[in-house]
Amino acid sequence: MSLFLGAMRQHIPGRKELTEHVEVKHLLPAKEVFIPLIHGANTSFEVLVEEGEEVKVGTKLAQTTAGLFVPIYSSVSGTYKGVVKRMHSSLRPQPHMVIELDGNQESVQAFEPKNYETMTREECVDFIKQAGIIGLGGAGFPTNVKYGKVDGVDTILINAVECEPYITADYKMIFDFSEQLILGAKIMKKMGDVEKVYICIKESHPDLIEKVKSVCPSGTGIEVRPVPDVYPMGWERVLVREVLKKEYGMLPSEAGAIVGNASTAIAIGRAFSEGKAITEKYVTISGEAVKNPATVCVPVGMAANEIIAQCGGYTEESVRIISGGPMMGRVVVNDLFVVDRATNAITVLKHQPDNNIACLRCGRCSDHCPSGLQPVRIAAAVKANNIEEMEKRGALSCIECGLCTYICPSKIDVTENVRKAKRVLILKKKK
Repeated sequence: MSLFLGAMRQHIPGRKELTEHVEVKHLLPAKEVFIPLIHGANTSFEVLVEEGEEVKVGTKLAQTTAGLFVPIYSSVSGTYKGVVKRMHSSLRPQPHMVIELDGNQESVQAFEPKNYETMTREECVDFIKQAGIIGLGGAGFPTNVKYGKVDGVDTILINAVECEPYITADYKMIFDFSEQLILGAKIMKKMGDVEKVYICIKESHPDLIEKVKSVCPSGTGIEVRPVPDVYPMGWERVLVREVLKKEYGMLPSEAGAIVGNASTAIAIGRAFSEGKAITEKYVTISGEAVKNPATVCVPVGMAANEIIAQCGGYTEESVRIISGGPMMGRVVVNDLFVVDRATNAITVLKHQPDNNIACLRCGRCSDHCPSGLQPVRIAAAVKANNIEEMEKRGALSCIECGLCTYICPSKIDVTENVRKAKRVLILKKKK
């Protein structure tokens, strides 16, 4: 089933005007950062510094000892104080490295800059691996893995769509680092061994389209591709469908494409040109329950409560805090979680009672699902604890876009029901 049949071509009010034209705020915590020692579900890390050791911005702190290789670099200068467990946006307590700031923000070059033009494709891929470049659009998947095997790939799609409401982090970052975006695109083109790179931007952002076009050299195979302002256009399957008119089974490479986020492309450009690791993040702090919404630039590991306080604090006594945007983000029980490398937004909404009613069996969740699922049937399987039915109905194919919850006239959190089914099936696979 195609996403763009009838009502499935869904425009969602963006509310981006809250932050779109507000100057980026550069913030620091008062005392310390808490850098998460977790990548995906992996918490197997080797810490490379000793307690009491002085570190600087760019000091290599740790690296994974199992699973995919991911190094972590310090986001501040100060003293390493050890590892503590605290709330994480994964909704579980996780280990965090504590660094007490010295107030100087002295930096060291995390690694030597490189000229990609004198390097082989494989050397470029290994460089971004050692630099710790991960997907910055929310998933956090190590970027080098996408470029391991590129047979059959002929196009790179750089996702600058940012279709989630409220979020303007990529929008602001591209304006600030447009030349690094183009450099990153050139490097991605080489790593993918392709002729075409499309930078995909929503039609409703003509200012951003013109900005990128102004720095995009002709004759390089890099082009700006405007796309419709519909949700979830930022999902890679929908983007491939819209731009390349192709479908695929599991991975975009089956359709001849590699999809990467615009902020990731910028991080690649800065790693090669500046020797800079991912130590800071552009994060949109927005919603009707925060006093001064803005996109902020903060060190990785800065706590949400400190960021929100520096944005004027809450405007309501009871709020709903979401790590991410309102569609795909997760409601977090308190504001002690920190900005991780894949965090792109903290959305603060007025707490509203759910006021949900029984399912009307209207079928709207199925009609609007971009994965072609039947969320109401998956929810029924969860209620009946019918694992076979959850699997049969394809719960693991859900991308948790939140569209089913958004569209539900009964105000049921349909997405959460499907998430429960996914957790059950993942646990089954592990066993």
